[in-house]
Amino acid sequence: MNKKQMREFMKALNAIVEEKGIDRQIIIEAMEQAMAAAYKKKGGPARCTVNPETGEIKLYSVRTVVEDENFHDERSQISLSEAQKRVPEIEIGETIEDPVEMTDFGRVAAGTAKQVVVQRMKEAEKDLIVKELGDKQDELVVGTLAREDAKTYYVDLGKTFGLLPKDEIIPGEKLEMGSQIKAYVSKLEIGTKGVFILLSRTHYGFLKRLLEIEIPEINDGTVILYSVAREAGSRSKIAVYTEEENIEPIGCVIGNGGNRINRVLKQIGNEKIDVVLYDKNPVQFIKNALSPAKDIEVFIKDYKKKEAIAIASSDNLSLAIGKKGQNVKLASRLTHYKIEVKGLDEVNIEEYREKYSNIKPEDGIEEENVEKEEIVTNEPEENTMKVEDDHEESANA
Repeated sequence: MNKKQMREFMKALNAIVEEKGIDRQIIIEAMEQAMAAAYKKKGGPARCTVNPETGEIKLYSVRTVVEDENFHDERSQISLSEAQKRVPEIEIGETIEDPVEMTDFGRVAAGTAKQVVVQRMKEAEKDLIVKELGDKQDELVVGTLAREDAKTYYVDLGKTFGLLPKDEIIPGEKLEMGSQIKAYVSKLEIGTKGVFILLSRTHYGFLKRLLEIEIPEINDGTVILYSVAREAGSRSKIAVYTEEENIEPIGCVIGNGGNRINRVLKQIGNEKIDVVLYDKNPVQFIKNALSPAKDIEVFIKDYKKKEAIAIASSDNLSLAIGKKGQNVKLASRLTHYKIEVKGLDEVNIEEYREKYSNIKPEDGIEEENVEKEEIVTNEPEENTMKVEDDHEESANA
């Protein structure tokens, strides 16, 4: 690579560095270190400098001053007597540098320069991506739909692309290339080949983050989002509570005339959301979770196995179960109890009361210590009930 070619190389390098926002000095230093290392393999220790404007490379062999009797390697050492002929005041342990002719090393230098630039730029890009997106695991990101193939959408996130599998979009939604999209980072891995970012719009975390953004009281911790159960594109249930007096958590989430919850609904299509009150007593919590069904009597079969039976009146049985069993399934995921729903007319309620009234939480499994856990399912099912219709019933459950 002659001087003209080197200048063109540096000009192209500078343009790429500026475009990608990479510190040019990082690339220059990497080139200098790599070429010094390449020379060392055959010529001994060296120091290299690269002019960032012209691309001019200067290489110097570096030899350490040793006692005459210890001199044994002319590539890395110079005897004290020989060194003092050039620098009279030089001492043992100091170094002498000599320019190296680039004629024989020029081709190696050019190849090394290209190789190092490519590798270091990949590393620098990776570092920038990690700096910008490395803490985005379980967070929302906004990107542009750039392209797609049979199974995946590729979302431009600025420094890199995120992968949005087509089975991770909300059922029924139509995405257009070039449009902006909000998604949840369900998986972020930093490896030797770069950063892998997997996105989702069906993950329960997507709904959770939207609620935190749109509901100030959830964002600041006044209202606590205890658990989320979701069938993306169809229906979700969320359980909330507060430890603050004079705060109505369900009302905070729904907002005046449903304005707050509607801001969330606009971002998830036709999905419905039931907002229910978390209660540390699992019996009451299960009743709330089975909303919009009312007049339900709940019995805990086994606290340790988390099994419960819900007895519903005939006019509430279908509501408690839901279409294709959706309501009870979501309630089970929300409460973490396996719930069996039965009709009042198919059981002897007095026998159930007698059988289960004496069952108490086992030692260490106190009702008030139910751990918070968020659950997700992505099985879409049709549902005809509206959120607005459920708000009052949820609040009164």
